[in-house]
Amino acid sequence: MRLTSFPSVLLLILAVCANTAHAESSVLKPFVSGSYQQLLTSNAGKPFMLAVWSITCPSCIKDMAVLSAVHKAHPEIKIVMLSTDDIAESAEAQKILAANQLAELENWIYAEENTQKLQFEIDPKWYGELPRTYFFDKTQQRDGVSGVLSKEDYEARLNKILK
Repeated sequence: MRLTSFPSVLLLILAVCANTAHAESSVLKPFVSGSYQQLLTSNAGKPFMLAVWSITCPSCIKDMAVLSAVHKAHPEIKIVMLSTDDIAESAEAQKILAANQLAELENWIYAEENTQKLQFEIDPKWYGELPRTYFFDKTQQRDGVSGVLSKEDYEARLNKILK
């Protein structure tokens, strides 16, 4: 190996590592029974937002641009995205998340046939309407909202959970 090719090899290695790190950040975690409790445990003592959506929900897709703007305006707030689609739809969900610059967030997708059980674990009072957003304060008191929210609605609710 010639010495002059060393920088080229080094650049190639760095590019591969960067692509691998990016690919890992956009992986959808399988959401199964117990995953909701795992989310609560991993975010104990911290305010966060859980945005529940689907690739077949036009309102959810429109809401992605607002979520992206909220994320850019408040990078200190953890946003967790949960797709209610079957895990077989992961590629389509990832494409939508990437197009809206939300792929680097913590992303989950339903991975169990009994979706009603998963829905019940999240919220027994939720009937499945989408989009659905939960705002958790640091004590894990939550406020759930169905439907599309404006940027101002997000701002007001985020200010509330940060207190």
